[in-house]
Amino acid sequence: MEMIPLFKPYMPLEFPELEKILHSGSLSYGKWGRLFETKLGNYIDENKIITVNSYNSAMLVAITVIGLKSGDEIIASPMSCLASNQPFATQGVKVIWADVDPTTGTLCPDSVRSKITKKTKAIFHNHFCGYVGSIDEINEIGQEKSIIVVDDAIEAFGAEYKGKRIGNTGADITVFSFQTVRLPNIIDGGAISFKSNELYEKALLVRDYGIDRTNFRTKNGEINAICDINIPGFGATLNEVNSYIGCLQMEKIEELIQLQRQNAIIWKKTIIENCPTSTFLVNNKDQLPNYWVFGILNSDKSNLIDQFRKDGFYASSVHLPNNLYSVFGNSENLTGVSEFFSKFIALPCGWWFNK
Repeated sequence: MEMIPLFKPYMPLEFPELEKILHSGSLSYGKWGRLFETKLGNYIDENKIITVNSYNSAMLVAITVIGLKSGDEIIASPMSCLASNQPFATQGVKVIWADVDPTTGTLCPDSVRSKITKKTKAIFHNHFCGYVGSIDEINEIGQEKSIIVVDDAIEAFGAEYKGKRIGNTGADITVFSFQTVRLPNIIDGGAISFKSNELYEKALLVRDYGIDRTNFRTKNGEINAICDINIPGFGATLNEVNSYIGCLQMEKIEELIQLQRQNAIIWKKTIIENCPTSTFLVNNKDQLPNYWVFGILNSDKSNLIDQFRKDGFYASSVHLPNNLYSVFGNSENLTGVSEFFSKFIALPCGWWFNK
């Protein structure tokens, strides 16, 4: 029996403009890049959004825009994807782990508050596997302590809180991944949305080597000697091919996410009937996951994973707690993380199958 995968890349069947783009001579960020950003902005109802060429680039741009330096401290979740936390290690930023709510896998506000010191420069709030975290509580801590809050939406594009989509729910910055197993899937890429225009304008420079393209060249096309580069930056702009794929993906995005939510409803009924010892990840009426996966908690995790796989569903833990990795130099034992990981099982919930 063929096993239903936990993840599967979505891709449109036809690309009517692709040949034209490939032979246009305009392959770097341009018309399609701007259109993709517009579509993303319209979807989350926030026009201060930029695309970048990878999720890693999105994190590096965010780190630079915030002004994090080697030795600075940030608070993050060990239950995040490794891709969420590895950029801190590469930049010498010290990660202080906060514990998670063992019923959700998302940051525990009380733990976050207890970890804040005078050295804390930012809180990276991961929305675990597309399940929305304690947005109001974490944002309130950031405002109270004058600390930047970054919503880590690596798996949460399309998830909602109080009727608003992640990227427009009060955080200072939101970081998205559009890698192959995300929605939208543009093969590789990401995006960053901003609450303030100041951070947005700074990010436009940071993602493009610090260059202000409005006066980088003179009228005859030469590099303008009076255009100063006064901020460090990256070559992180998104090319036209990936941007075009993103535009096509956005035409189907809501339909795909709604399919996942319909699958989640069916999973709930199935689990209640066939696995009554399991519980669902707690989310209140204000939170609407995108169901990147369908999460359950069960004390008999190992045996249940084996049973789901025998039944044809690729069940998995998805992530290993990042406090186990020596690269972060912080192996602090956290009771919420340990309890959650000992019980969490992710089940396929994607658009690609009907339960």
